[in-house]
Formats: sequence, C-alpha cells, structure tokens
Amino acid sequence: MLVDGKTILDVANQNNFAIPAFNISDWAMFLGVMDISEEKEAPVIIAIHPDEVAHITTDLIAAIRVRAHRSSVPVAIHWDHGGTYEQIITAIQAGFTSVMIDASMLPFEENVALTRKVVEAAHAVGIQVEGELGTIGANDSYGESGAAEIIYTNVDDAVRFVEETGVDSLAIAIGTSHGLYPAEKNPELRHDLLEQIKAAVGIPLVLHGGSGNPDAELARAVSLGINKINISSDIKVSYHNRMREILGTDERLREPNSIQPPCIEAMKITAAQKIDLFNAAGKAKLY
Repeated sequence: MLVDGKTILDVANQNNFAIPAFNISDWAMFLGVMDISEEKEAPVIIAIHPDEVAHITTDLIAAIRVRAHRSSVPVAIHWDHGGTYEQIITAIQAGFTSVMIDASMLPFEENVALTRKVVEAAHAVGIQVEGELGTIGANDSYGESGAAEIIYTNVDDAVRFVEETGVDSLAIAIGTSHGLYPAEKNPELRHDLLEQIKAAVGIPLVLHGGSGNPDAELARAVSLGINKINISSDIKVSYHNRMREILGTDERLREPNSIQPPCIEAMKITAAQKIDLFNAAGKAKLY
C-alpha cells in the first residue's frame, strides 16, 4: 500500500522503531528492496536522491507507485535531499509521497524561510516534509555528501525550527557522515544530544549517513527516538561487490537477468540486517 510520509513515520514514532529509507538507483534494486521488506513484513521508504532521479528519470516513479500500491507493506516514496523549491515541485508532480528539503548549509533564517515555503506547497497536496538542521559530515564525494565538518544540531534551534516551519520530521546532526567511513575514522553518535532534541520537539527524527555506523550505536539511536534511518552506501556496496565477482567469472556474461539476480540477493541480506536492527520487522501489521 502506497502511503504518505507522515502516515508511515507517525506510526514509527508512536511505537518506537525506525523505518529504513533505502536509496535505490535502478529498477532491480527497487524490486529487491520491496521483496525483502515484504518478506520481513516491514514498512519501507524508497528514497531517491536528485542525482539518482537524474539517472532513472521521473518516468520510473509511475511504475514504482504501481508496485507500491500492490505491496503487502506500507511504502512511501521519498525525494531525498531536495536542494531547491523547484526540485520539490518536480517531486510532487512526479508522484513522490514524501519530500525532503535540505537547506542545512544556509544560515538559519534562510533555512527556515525555504523550508516553510516547501511545507506550504507540500501540505496543500497532503505530502509530508522532512527538513534538516545542523550539518552531516562527508566521507566521500558522492551525491549525498555533507559538510567538511559536522555542525551538531542545537536543541533550542530545533524547537524554533519545527515551530516556524511546520515540518513533519527533522533530520538532525548527531555525529554521522554520508558515504563510507575510512579505516582511520571512528564514528560516534551523540546519544545525549538525541535524547534532548527528541524530548524538546517530539516529532519523528531522522538520521542520515547511517551506513557504516556500529550496530550498537544505531540500535541505541532507535531506542532514543530516531524513526527513519537512511541507508544508501551499505546496500550499494553489497550489490556492486557481488556484481564485480560475477562479471569476473565469465567475460561473456552480458544479460542482466543472468548478472543481476545474485547481486539483488546480496543486497537483500544487507537490507534485512538493517530492517532487524531498526526494529522494523513485523511492524507492517501496525498500519
């Protein structure tokens, strides 16, 4: 069943679990994410970044909506890290049921103004809006990269931001980074800050840069009020590492239906582990 972002996240907030937002970059990855979500009876958010949208085109969203409508679990289709008002309008017209406006690199007042403008447009057609306050770190140069330095979300600013923008969910900076962590970097989440922000704002909180963080840290973040965790690099690494192995065994391989199925199975193993870690397995029955 296709649902809006507010519907899917409010249940997670009320029942203290997190929904995985899996970034997909092609149709095969999307089908794999849907299959494992249904197998685990877990609600799922299909996240697509503007760079990924440029790759698959908005034409594919109609097919994603059809598959979501006949799903046995709740599905939201989320425009991830929208950078402009115009992008959000594109997302709404294309059929996304949830949008994120990321103006976190702008000064606070400009972030508020742009986010509020997006909220007014999206709410008019029943679409949930995720905002971001504070800056996520960056481990590589891919599309979802963040800032060179993490700027932690301030509790008082978070309260004011939510009040002045009307956002339905908030991505916060508590120590994560986009991309894959290098060996010399040790991620560490500010669980104390998460507790303070959750107590102050109450709405669903979002964690970006969830790939590569220790399981124990993510599990604790879920227990303290994170309701959506974005996973992109982890599933893509599983998918493409398996593809490299397959392509290396026979240079004559060329048919996607011979190459992709084992890659999807490898990706599904990683996705299943995240679903369990976020306490989302079996939660479809709550909707």
